[in-house]
Amino acid sequence: MKQAISIDEIKKRYPNEWVLLGNPVVDKSRLDIFSGIPLYHSASKKEVCYQGKPFATGYDTIKMVYTGEFQPARVITSIFRTIEQ
Repeated sequence: MKQAISIDEIKKRYPNEWVLLGNPVVDKSRLDIFSGIPLYHSASKKEVCYQGKPFATGYDTIKMVYTGEFQPARVITSIFRTIEQ
């Protein structure tokens, strides 16, 4: 069976990718992940959702985590300027 590794090590191994984790160790709020067993990874979130599904069997819980920085949403201001006038 695969070994769980820390979230810092996961971020080093799979930078800027989506990673499917088996049996993740999380805090009480279930928002922060401390470690887990990497099951599948890809730069594509959809690929991890669909291709990673067979790897998730046999685990009590699974979570998907993004190891990069989220980019701020683009704001389209020209539409709003037209509406205001």
